[in-house]
Amino acid sequence: MGSADPYYLGYSAAETQRLQRQAAELADDSAWLFDQLEPLGGARVLEIGCGPQGCLDVLSERVGPSGSVLGVERSEEAVILARGLAAERELSNVEVICGDARHTSLPRQLFDVVTARLVLVNIPEPEEVLAEAIALLRPGGRIAFHEASWPAQTIDPPLPAWDRLYEVLQAYAASNGIDKFIGRRLPRLLREHGVRDVQVRPIVHACPIGHGRRMLAAQFVDNVAERMIAQGFITRPELNELSGQLKRHLENPGTFVIGPLYVQAWGHITSM
Repeated sequence: MGSADPYYLGYSAAETQRLQRQAAELADDSAWLFDQLEPLGGARVLEIGCGPQGCLDVLSERVGPSGSVLGVERSEEAVILARGLAAERELSNVEVICGDARHTSLPRQLFDVVTARLVLVNIPEPEEVLAEAIALLRPGGRIAFHEASWPAQTIDPPLPAWDRLYEVLQAYAASNGIDKFIGRRLPRLLREHGVRDVQVRPIVHACPIGHGRRMLAAQFVDNVAERMIAQGFITRPELNELSGQLKRHLENPGTFVIGPLYVQAWGHITSM
């Protein structure tokens, strides 16, 4: 029953636009994470699943002209957009290639830092991606991941329509082998893959009216709607009705919205 496309949210134009907005919305959190690493000037950094922008600009600034940033992305369309971004912003130390994060074909032990943001939470068999990330690190290299643990949003007053949609989203994810709660497992997964001195930072954001991520739950529903309908998790009439209720609830200034739990975890692998 699984989808041929392993990325939970797909590669629609709407999802690409959401990822571009997300890059700006989460830039400060990502900058904080990279600041916890040793100075990155001159480092060789790999970003897995960079999408149309990811953290490429934030990393480019930190590694400086003597360093390099390589983005690996599965979607050819996103690669084109990321390359365009690098050219437009004159990020001469950034390169983006199209590839599978599980099997990048990159030389082993090449990078000083490997990072990813909200990748594992959206794919099946995330341990394979993590194992590849570790293999690409040089001895003593550092890894820094930023993941999520659902629900996508917590809202008050409660809304039965969102409860039902959340149930369907979870069923769809489970059917396709995707762990939407992987953020809470992230520190343990790093340790199990040989990462030492793992440190953790949890992040939760309130999303008032006007906040860029207030409509996140509705955006997720829209992005996977066709897949959920095609796989028989919900009918189109029910989805349209529930989705409309959710959007109206999120647009109500009296609705209190909390975003997902994000978990940042970082550490290093043993030097030889």
